[in-house]
Amino acid sequence: MKKVITYGTFDLFHIGHLNLLKRARLYGDNLMVAVSTDEFNTGKHKQCIYPYKHRAAIVEALGIVDRVIPESSWEQKITDIQRYNIDVFVIGEDWKGKFDFLKEYCDVVYLERTQNISTTDVKQSVQNGQAVDGEAVVNPDGA
Repeated sequence: MKKVITYGTFDLFHIGHLNLLKRARLYGDNLMVAVSTDEFNTGKHKQCIYPYKHRAAIVEALGIVDRVIPESSWEQKITDIQRYNIDVFVIGEDWKGKFDFLKEYCDVVYLERTQNISTTDVKQSVQNGQAVDGEAVVNPDGA
């Protein structure tokens, strides 16, 4: 069985998150997702709309995720990869190069982001009383 892991905050879950998880799932038979805890996000000076418990429940309910674990520090990635015998680490291309040090432990894949969507954009749209741009690409097959 090939195991895949990815990490993220997954606040204001949107089509970009879904596309990333569907595409990550294509790299293996088992997908584990580490969702950033509220405390970890506070340390990153990141304010979430939804608490960890809600964000983790949403990700877990998708049907393509086999297990959700909390992400509580930057340093836990190596430990997670070793503990869970991970074969592939997947993350968005906005992190390109930042996790190359994990290649010593598993394959590292940087996935292209879904165009025209981000949590920052969603927050901005809500703040401005606008609809979210409907041009974001929906990838039903995960491609």
